[in-house]
Amino acid sequence: MTTMAIPQPRRTNWIRYAAVAVKLLLFALLLAALIWPDLSGIKGKASTARLIVYPVGGMVLPLWWWLRRKDRFPWPADLLMTLPWTIDLLGNRLNLFDTVNWWDDAMHFVLWAFLTAGVLLAFVPRTLSRPVTTFVALGFGTTAAVVWEVGEYVTFVRTSPELQTAYTDTLGDLTLGTLGALLAGLVVARFTTPSSFNV
Repeated sequence: MTTMAIPQPRRTNWIRYAAVAVKLLLFALLLAALIWPDLSGIKGKASTARLIVYPVGGMVLPLWWWLRRKDRFPWPADLLMTLPWTIDLLGNRLNLFDTVNWWDDAMHFVLWAFLTAGVLLAFVPRTLSRPVTTFVALGFGTTAAVVWEVGEYVTFVRTSPELQTAYTDTLGDLTLGTLGALLAGLVVARFTTPSSFNV
């Protein structure tokens, strides 16, 4: 006698849908910035560099996965690695960086945490210990924060009114970015590594 399997309701993979939606929003914002640069909020803020770097940042993981032919696409990592570029563009489009005092500081902390967590989930082996994973997060996050601040200085800060307060702002941004990376390292290490003693 054969038993008939009862079909189970398909669970919605909300992370996959969220990752696709965020990526579509990113490219919609980039397209809008190309068509209506005055409304983008990034005019005078290294808009050309952003229009090059942001799509690369949003597509680096899918391209790496496609080239490596991995079996399962890391949707959580893709979502985390796309959110920073999308939120930054959206925040500029809504003029939040210039109208909300705490927005820039919050973004340096939160977006660096997202980006670092995504990079850890996508590229760092799960066999690393918790301390090593945390140090990798600090290494990546701090280096990326320095590269970002240098890029901002070279592309627009040195010729803008922001130059007068750039030193203090840069130190604060580097500190918040590093703390965000540290938080990401601690969280990812806590929930993905097998042991805090196995290297």
